[in-house]
Amino acid sequence: MSWIHATAFTAEPLYLNTASMGLPPKTTTDALTREIAGWSAGRRQANDYDATVARSRQLYAELVHVPAAWVAIGNQVSPLVGLIAASVPDGAEVLFAENDFTSVSFPFAAHADRGLRLREVPVHTLAEEIRADTAWVVVSAVQSSTGTLADLDAIAAAAKKHGARTLIDLTQSAGWNDVDASRFDATVCAAYKWLLCPRGTAFLTLDPELHDSIRPLAANWYAGEDPWSSIYGLPLRLAADARRFDVSPAWQAWVGTEASLEFLLEVGAAELEAHALEVSAAFASAAGLPDARSAILALAPVEGAARQIKDTLERLDMVAANRAGNLRLSFHAHNTADEVEPLGEALRGLVHIVSGR
Repeated sequence: MSWIHATAFTAEPLYLNTASMGLPPKTTTDALTREIAGWSAGRRQANDYDATVARSRQLYAELVHVPAAWVAIGNQVSPLVGLIAASVPDGAEVLFAENDFTSVSFPFAAHADRGLRLREVPVHTLAEEIRADTAWVVVSAVQSSTGTLADLDAIAAAAKKHGARTLIDLTQSAGWNDVDASRFDATVCAAYKWLLCPRGTAFLTLDPELHDSIRPLAANWYAGEDPWSSIYGLPLRLAADARRFDVSPAWQAWVGTEASLEFLLEVGAAELEAHALEVSAAFASAAGLPDARSAILALAPVEGAARQIKDTLERLDMVAANRAGNLRLSFHAHNTADEVEPLGEALRGLVHIVSGR
């Protein structure tokens, strides 16, 4: 089908690397260009960015289906995960998927001296491994290395049954996979991948029931109920909602974040998911591979094909990533079925899909 949104991008190569770094649409590039010009001309004030951050918070809330009062802003995933890790009781069990991205596991591992019991299991068995003594289940909705989708329905149901909390990393899903974050106790997301934002912006969603039990370890003036009257002196006076976990924003990065989120919301979460899966399926069909139903595909070379694959990628001017020894392709709003089918045909017989199972 026709996909007009691909014309909003200006990538020169065949860019299949959103899982590493998202491409900005032209509206984002234009917004950042204007911002840099205004900053250079001395026409920017710190409070000029308040509306930009508030709008970005609202847009992200809409994208992942939560109230804006559930959303805190940050700069990267691991500090946000660290807030949760610091709240876990001594000796509690935390359950992870094997080989998940370490930004979701290392913050918990840093509390080993408190006796946290960290258990890794295959991602497809995660739900059945939740036990009565599991305090938190922590998993990426889509696995970075393989593109495997966690069974969030089963995980949510099992966690509820056993009284476990859920922390879901949406970094490799929000923007192409239409996830309802309100179903989980907490979610985190780095915005520089599928949300097409500059690096340095991230989001935390937190169920209001947890606002008082999570310590705001980075408490700062911007997390105040009224930030501009919270810049000097005690006592501590933080926002009542999730803004209490905000960090002071990197201004220019949030200008780009607002523009990219506006673009994605104009397309629509359901439409983005349908398109990404359509393009992924078109590539897989051309390559003679099964449809993995994911926007991220991990491909391993068949024996003796590594050099031929390398030459093919160079000839077709294609940008992707190598993760865990495999070729990782990712398909997003800037891609079309027509442009990925020749790559699939060229790789037919040279690769096979790596399964997360």
